[in-house]
Amino acid sequence: MSQPDFWDNPQNAQEIGQEHTRLADKRKVWQHLENEGEELALFYELALAENDETQGPDIEAKIKSVGLDLELYEIKRTLSGQMDPNNAIVDIHAGAGGTEAQDWAEMLLRMYIRYAERSGFQVQIVDRLDGEEAGLKSVTLTVTGHYAYGLLHTEAGIHRLVRVSPFDSQSRRHTSFASIFVTPEIDDTIVVEINEKDLRIDTYRASGSGGQHVNKTSSAVRITHLPTGIVVQCQDEKSQHRNKDLAMKVLKARLFQLEEDKKAAEIKKMHDNKKEIAWGSQIRSYTLQPYRLIKDHRTGFESGNVDSILDGDLSGFIKAALLQQAAENS
Repeated sequence: MSQPDFWDNPQNAQEIGQEHTRLADKRKVWQHLENEGEELALFYELALAENDETQGPDIEAKIKSVGLDLELYEIKRTLSGQMDPNNAIVDIHAGAGGTEAQDWAEMLLRMYIRYAERSGFQVQIVDRLDGEEAGLKSVTLTVTGHYAYGLLHTEAGIHRLVRVSPFDSQSRRHTSFASIFVTPEIDDTIVVEINEKDLRIDTYRASGSGGQHVNKTSSAVRITHLPTGIVVQCQDEKSQHRNKDLAMKVLKARLFQLEEDKKAAEIKKMHDNKKEIAWGSQIRSYTLQPYRLIKDHRTGFESGNVDSILDGDLSGFIKAALLQQAAENS
């Protein structure tokens, strides 16, 4: 990068600059872990030397904090895909079952928002379609942060919930499904050709919160890509221009993912041990009654700490899936 002719090839220079940033970030994280470890060791030695038992809780909290940071670093170490460092676009769709499934979809939305917060990511809901009574029919959100896609892409699939329904007056047990789709947000260095003639752009009044503004202006945008039938919409922003930009960003990501899926299918059909994302082929089951257990059917990883997981503590499941993926690809 210090060479005088470095910027003679702007595209190559930009790619190298991005790689430099990624490597610098990795080094920064490792140095942080190293410093935290040294500080913890010193803290522990001082407490021992002074026989100060009151420092016990602080030391335990520090060990837990460093442990979580180290686990996240270990998980990210398995990520080597081209799109892994990118932001993620997450779509959640309620399955059949009406209010019960729509409530489950909203529970999953909360779980992923909490996971993003735990991971230091930013979340923006781009589009949301609420259920008639409770929950939501579908929602699209962007998760912004380094390696957001790499960490979240293993969550794509069908998620099944078994519980005593809060909407059933007879307190019967119900099974609900929701699907998760995860695509990488595409940056400007990757070209996705979109012909304006292939687009139908509609504007409408937003239906969500926002006060009088959303009720009086057609700020929401819906874009239909005619050749593929892909439809994206955005109503989160007050500006029609901003909503269009966000919708185009989501469309670009979905078209890129569509092409990637086609390439993958041409090279090799899905691995024998990987099922299609379809009803009845859930990747994970969340059982709240008659016992409490969450189990991933791909990796066998399971946990009875249901409340913590639904509050966003997904690191164990994501780590197991990434390690399995790395083993399959090695």
